[in-house]
Amino acid sequence: MERDVALAQRELSSVLNQGDPVEEAPAVRNAVTQPEPAPSAPVESVTPSMAPVSSLMRTPPNRLQLIDESQQFDEDAFREHLHSWGLAEAGFGYDICAVLGSQSTGKSTLLNRLFGTNFDVMDERARQQTTKGIWLCRGLERNVLVMDVEGTDGRERGEDQDFERKSALFALTTAECLIVNMWENQVGLYQGANMGLLKTVLDVNLSLFQAGRARAGGAKEKTLLLFVIRDFLGTTPLENLEATVRADLQRIWASLTKPEALADAALGDFFDVMFATLPHKVLQAKEFDAGIMELQRRFLGRGDENYVFQTQYHKRIPIDGLPHYLKNVWAQVVENKDLDLPTQQELLAQFRCDEIASAASQVFSSAISALRTALETGQVLPSLGTDMLARRTEALSVFDRDASRYHQGVYARKRADLLLGLNAKLLPFFLGQLKNLLAQLTTQFQQAVRDGMSRSSYDFGALVQDEHAAALRQFDAETQTLVLPETDWKVDDERAQLSEELNAMARTMRAEESRKLAASLEKEMRRQLAEPVELALAHPAPDMWDAVMQTLQRVNNEATAAFRARAARLQGTPEEEESAVQALQSASWRLLQDKVREQTSDAVLSMRLRSYFEDRFRYDAGGVPRVWKPSDDMEGMFVQARDSTLELIALYATIAPSEPSLLLPAAHAAAAADDSDASSFEESLHVLSELKRTELGNRFRRDADAYYVEAKRSMVSSMSQVPVWVYAVMVVLGWNEAMAIIRNPLYCTVLCLLLAGAYVTWRLHLAAPLWTVAAGLAREVQQVAQGQLRAYLEMPQTTAPMSEPFELRERVASDSAAGAGAGAGDESGPRLPASF
Repeated sequence: MERDVALAQRELSSVLNQGDPVEEAPAVRNAVTQPEPAPSAPVESVTPSMAPVSSLMRTPPNRLQLIDESQQFDEDAFREHLHSWGLAEAGFGYDICAVLGSQSTGKSTLLNRLFGTNFDVMDERARQQTTKGIWLCRGLERNVLVMDVEGTDGRERGEDQDFERKSALFALTTAECLIVNMWENQVGLYQGANMGLLKTVLDVNLSLFQAGRARAGGAKEKTLLLFVIRDFLGTTPLENLEATVRADLQRIWASLTKPEALADAALGDFFDVMFATLPHKVLQAKEFDAGIMELQRRFLGRGDENYVFQTQYHKRIPIDGLPHYLKNVWAQVVENKDLDLPTQQELLAQFRCDEIASAASQVFSSAISALRTALETGQVLPSLGTDMLARRTEALSVFDRDASRYHQGVYARKRADLLLGLNAKLLPFFLGQLKNLLAQLTTQFQQAVRDGMSRSSYDFGALVQDEHAAALRQFDAETQTLVLPETDWKVDDERAQLSEELNAMARTMRAEESRKLAASLEKEMRRQLAEPVELALAHPAPDMWDAVMQTLQRVNNEATAAFRARAARLQGTPEEEESAVQALQSASWRLLQDKVREQTSDAVLSMRLRSYFEDRFRYDAGGVPRVWKPSDDMEGMFVQARDSTLELIALYATIAPSEPSLLLPAAHAAAAADDSDASSFEESLHVLSELKRTELGNRFRRDADAYYVEAKRSMVSSMSQVPVWVYAVMVVLGWNEAMAIIRNPLYCTVLCLLLAGAYVTWRLHLAAPLWTVAAGLAREVQQVAQGQLRAYLEMPQTTAPMSEPFELRERVASDSAAGAGAGAGDESGPRLPASF
C-alpha cells in the first residue's frame, strides 16, 4: 500500500511539472524529493483491480456522515477520520469520487462494489430512503475518498429540492470524478436523468466558483462526469445513448446565462464526459460482476486509456487543509440564493399572495391618504396611532383571510413582507407626527416661559424646569399610542432631541434676558458717565483724571451690584454670571473711552483751549473784561496765558490719574474684553497721539496770535484820538454859519427835525436798520434806472413794411421828413450824447 501511495505521488508530481502551469504544492515537492522505493512488481500486479471482487470488501465500518440531513458540516469528525484512515500525511496523494443519482437506484451498492466501502444499502423488501445527507468513506485500501450523496427525487423530501441542489453542487465542485448513476430507460428523460438538477448545478457552479477564478486569471478546474448506465440490455447501442446524453448536456450548456468572463466558454473547458454500462444486477448477476470488474480498471489502472483520476481533475488541495476547504465550499453553497428555486405550490402561493397583498396594500393606501393632508399642514393628530393600527389590522386581516390557505411558508414570508411594506408606508406619518409634535411642544414651551417671565416676580430656573417636565410628559402621552406593535419604531432619539432643544431654548432665553438686562444697565452706565466725565473734562485740572476714574469705579460697582441682584432669578451658572459681570465692566470701560474721545475731539478740544486762553488773557482775576492801556504788560500776560493753555494738551493726551490704583478697574475691564482686534490697555490710555497734539498746538497758537493782534489794535485805536484844540478851532471857524442857521427859522426847524430824528434813531437803535433800508432802496432805484435805460437803448427803429399800401408809405415818409426838418431847426431840443 505504501508503495502504491508513493508511486501515485510521483506520477502526480511529474504530470504537474510537465503540463500544468499551476504552482507546484509543497506536498508534491516533498513527495518528489523523497527517495523512490524500488517496486517489487509492476503496478498492474499490485492494483486491486486484478483481485476478486470479494477481496475488495475489506474496509472496516469507518464511514463518516460528513453532512447530515439538517445541512450541518462535521469538520472535527472529518479530521479524526483522516487520522484513523491513515491519510493525514498524504499531502496531494489522494483522490475524491462522488456519486449522484435518483433515490433507490443502487448508488451505495455500486460504490461498495467498486471501492470496497461499507455504505448502507436499501432493504429490497421496502423501497425507502437509505442515505441521508452526504457520507464519506475511504475505499480500495488506497488513498481514495468516496462520497455517497443522498438520492434525488425521493418521496421523503417531496417537492423540497433544496438539499438535492446543494448536495449535487457540493459534489460537482469538490470531486474529481462525479458518477451519474442512471438506468437505461431514463436516458432521454429530463427529470429522470437528473438533467434539470444538472442545469441548476452547472449554472450556479459557473457563477459561484468558476467566474471568480476566470476574472483572477487562474486555471480552469475540470471535473469528470462518468455516466454509469444501469440495467443495460444492449437493444439500444451505447453510442446512441451517449449521443442523447451529450446532446442534452450541450442543450443545457447553451441555455445557461454565463458570466461575462466566461461568455465564450464551452462545456469541454470545465467537464469531460465518459460513459460506462452495467447489466442488470439480479437478472444478469455474472455479467454485472464482470462489468464491475471492468469499471474498476478505470479507477485503478493508471495505464488504462479511460483512467479516471487524471491529474487535470485534481483540486490541488493538500489533505491537511481539505476539511477546512470543504467546509468553506459547503458554506458558499448553503448561502447561495440561486439554489433556492421554488416548487409549483410555492410559485402559485407567491403569485396569489402577491396579488392579495397588492390589493390589500392599495386599500390601505386609500384609507390612510386622508391623514396626509392634516400632517402636511403641521397639525398633531391625537388619534393617529389608533387610526394607523386599525388600518394596518384591516389590511392584514384581508390578507390573512385570502392568503392563509396557500403554502404556509410562502404565506408567512409574504405576510411578513406585507407587514414591512405597510409599516414603511406608515413610517412617514409616524415621522411627520413626531416632527409636528416637536414643533408644537417647543412653541408651547417658549410661550409658557415667556408668559411666566412677564410676571413681576418669577424664578427662571424653576419655571424652565416645570415647563420642561410638562413638555416631556405631553410627549410621552402623545407617543404612547403612536409606536405600533411589530415595528422597530422608537421615539428615544426624538425625545432626547426634544429635551436638548428645550434646554437650548432655555439657554437662549436666559442669554436673551441677560443681554436685555446688560443692555439696560449699559444704557444706565452711559447716562451716569456722561455728565460727570463731561464736567471733569470741561474744567481741566491736575486731578481731572482722578475724578473721571473715580466716576468709572463708582458706576462699575453700582452696575455690578444691580446685575447680581436682578440676575439671581435667572439662575445662571456662576461662570455665566461672572462672564456677564466682566462684559459689563468691559462695556463701562468702552463707554468711558467713547465719552473721552467725544470730549477730546478736535472741535471740542480747540474750543476748550480757546475758552481757557480767553479766560486768562481777556479777563482779569475777577472775571471783568480787560481794556488794554499802554501801561499794561500785554506781552507778558499773553505768553503766560498761552503757555498755561498749551500745558492742557499734555494733560488731555493721556489718562493718568495721580493714584495708579484708580486704573485697576479699567485694567480688569480691558482684560475681560473678548476682542482680538482691540488695542492693549496701555495703548488705550493714550487719548491724543503725537501728531494730533502737534496739530492742536499749532492751531491754538494761530488762534492765540489772532487774539493778541486784535487786542493790540484796540489799544492803538484808543490812543489815536482827536486833540481838544481841534474842536476849539472848529467852533471858532464855524461860528458864523451856526448863527446863520439858528437865526433862520426854516434852517432852524430843519436842524431841529434832523437832531430829533437822530436822537430817536440812536435811542431806538435804528441806525443799522435805517442804513440797511436806505442801502436797499438805493440798490433798487439803481436797478430800475438801469433797466429802463437798457430797454430804451435796445428799442428798434420804426419802418413801414413793404406790404403796406403805397399811400400809407408816402404819408409815413413825409411825416418822417417833417419831423427831421423840425428837429434840425430846433437847436434847443434835448440831445443824446454821442456815445448813444
